[in-house]
Amino acid sequence: MSTISKIEIGAFTNLFNRDGYVLNFSTNKFDVFTQNSVGMALCDHYGMSKGKSLTAYVNEANNNEVVKLLGDLLEYYELHYQSEIQASNGDIQNYYNKCREIMNRVKLNQTPLVVAGEILKEKFSSDYMSAQIDIMLKMQTENPTEAIGKSKELIESCCKTILEGNRVAVNKNWTVSQLVKETMTFLQVSTDNVGVTTTEASTVKAVLGNLHGIAGNIAKLRNAYGSGHGKGANFKGLTVRHAKLAVGSSVTLVTYLWETYEWRVLNNNPAV
Repeated sequence: MSTISKIEIGAFTNLFNRDGYVLNFSTNKFDVFTQNSVGMALCDHYGMSKGKSLTAYVNEANNNEVVKLLGDLLEYYELHYQSEIQASNGDIQNYYNKCREIMNRVKLNQTPLVVAGEILKEKFSSDYMSAQIDIMLKMQTENPTEAIGKSKELIESCCKTILEGNRVAVNKNWTVSQLVKETMTFLQVSTDNVGVTTTEASTVKAVLGNLHGIAGNIAKLRNAYGSGHGKGANFKGLTVRHAKLAVGSSVTLVTYLWETYEWRVLNNNPAV
């Protein structure tokens, strides 16, 4: 289960707290509800109003307990406040939509990176690519070495899909850096495509150059620490945070390349 931030908790308290009350609970019913949810009768424990007791609890309880109580309260709200939800009442509707989005992410462990991975799976519409993305995301914490290797493979697969799908010859001896360069050239987003008259041309070139550099550096990381090459008995892999850096970088690059490709197709660009 992923964590919930203080700012995100604020969205829930704004939805549930009604001028010191919590939804339509009486003090006794609120204590019964929270006792059943997290094993603590909040008003009895804190000796304060329902709203203040809820705020005190979410500020000091651990992440899992906070998620459990807020999730139960959200389900109660959805069951008893359908008319309010359907009324599309400005702030209330916004708070509810935000709370439901947060709870879906937290309970399903849908981090922004996981969400981006799901979007890419839909875009590629390929069983092979979907499997690659799933393995890569799963291995971040379970097997960082494998995740680093898969992050390089994802970039290669994306570039080959774009180029070969448009009858552009792919040299089997190209490094992943060369493969990305050819793809960016094909999509007309390489540094060579930025004219000197373009506003902030040097900045745009730097950003594109850094994107291109991601591929080469992930390949170097993979060669040294990722899967795909035999390792000696004294080999020590990198940590989860390094794997997440490699995976996050590859997803960023692949998302940019694929969305650029889709944009050019949509606009009937002659390059594609």
